Amino acid sequence: MFVDTTLRDAQQSLIATRMRTEDMEPVLDAFDELGFHAMEVWGGATYDSMVRFLDEDPWERLKTVRSKLKRTKIQMLLRGQNLVGYRIYADDVVELFIKKVADYGLDIVRIFDALNDVRNMSKPIEVSKRFGLHVQGAISYTVSPFHTIDYYIDYVEKLIDAGVDSICIKDMAGILTPKIAYELVKLIKKRFGVSVDIHSHCTSGLAPMVYLASLEAGADWFDTALSPFSDGTSQPPYETLHSAFIEYRRMEPMKTGTLRFLVDHFSRLREKYREYDVGRKYPDTMVFIHQIPGGMYSNLVRQMAEQGMMDKLEDVLKEVPRVRKDLGYPPLVTPISQIVGVQALLNVLHGRYRIVTNELKRYVKGLYGKPPVKLDPEFVDMILEGEKPVDVRPADLLSPELREAKRRGGMLVEREEDLLTFVILGKVGEPFLRRKYEKNLRIDFEYVDDMMKFTGDVPVYPI
Repeated sequence: MFVDTTLRDAQQSLIATRMRTEDMEPVLDAFDELGFHAMEVWGGATYDSMVRFLDEDPWERLKTVRSKLKRTKIQMLLRGQNLVGYRIYADDVVELFIKKVADYGLDIVRIFDALNDVRNMSKPIEVSKRFGLHVQGAISYTVSPFHTIDYYIDYVEKLIDAGVDSICIKDMAGILTPKIAYELVKLIKKRFGVSVDIHSHCTSGLAPMVYLASLEAGADWFDTALSPFSDGTSQPPYETLHSAFIEYRRMEPMKTGTLRFLVDHFSRLREKYREYDVGRKYPDTMVFIHQIPGGMYSNLVRQMAEQGMMDKLEDVLKEVPRVRKDLGYPPLVTPISQIVGVQALLNVLHGRYRIVTNELKRYVKGLYGKPPVKLDPEFVDMILEGEKPVDVRPADLLSPELREAKRRGGMLVEREEDLLTFVILGKVGEPFLRRKYEKNLRIDFEYVDDMMKFTGDVPVYPI
């Protein structure tokens, strides 16, 4: 019944995705004994964080985890046509990325779109099915005058028509209530008969009640984390939910010895990463207003603290819902949450929309997809300065990317995995690949770059 999130969303929500592979590897065998339906181990912010902050290869982590989890299904979180990055990628990038995760032994791919725009999910769903993956279509749950139960049921129908195998109600901010959860699960099960996974965060304190209501409505799977990485802005604790749910359904008893070993290990890790810890000690009911998800909150606090701006945090949290309303009530999930959060910060620091990010302009133009609610024409005109928005699937505007990226990357992208890092993470990915190949091949890239500047050629590094 349970999906473990400790190694992905839990650590993303509590310690800003800083957990290293070396801290996971020694306990993977123990995880494999617990009998989870699946473990979410990859995707989301882990790809970027490993490259940007940890100097680790994400593909090596996936390989390591797969080799150790012999009985447990592994899954990832995929941001639709955004993959694990922050923009829409061309279809050829989507094809190669999903082919590679299938090659590495992934079992389940949970696919969502930040705007619940099924056009941004159709290609990833189709390719994932072709490569034999179980596709879980996720609802990015949010609350607004527009987001009714009828809206979500209509969206589920679109996902099923697109070919998903199961549904996840993805409540990234922890604002789903028990009554709505019960009604939504009951309707999905009755009308479509598909398996339903419940994913929520404890930010508001409602998640355990939401899980119990969903259980009574017939939900199949529940995302939880081991207790040291649970609660706060993370998922509910596995041990607690298991103890409660075993009174409702037949389950294997908890393996207390293995759990004790794992809890001790992750308790020490929580202390090890205290520098990055979001430190949330009690529920935050303000989340019903700002709707900021756990993963975004931990990173926002971290970044504002590093810039000495913590005195502005409350003002930013108040500005977020105002920006969100202007943008048509999008769910606050990556990459839209970052766009809204950064613009809210700029509005607080410089005045409302005095400075506008390029990402916000791209959003208003329609290059991330269709907003849930049509934007005010005056607001669109102010942001785009008279330029007209588009109304097509954003990826249809993109030419294939891989061939040109391979030409530009040269020896840095001989492996398909490195090519994907180069394309998806751009300016963050290239320095990582340079460090990797400098270490392994002892190439003096600075010298090569200087020579290329002198000759005026594009840097293509020979082996």
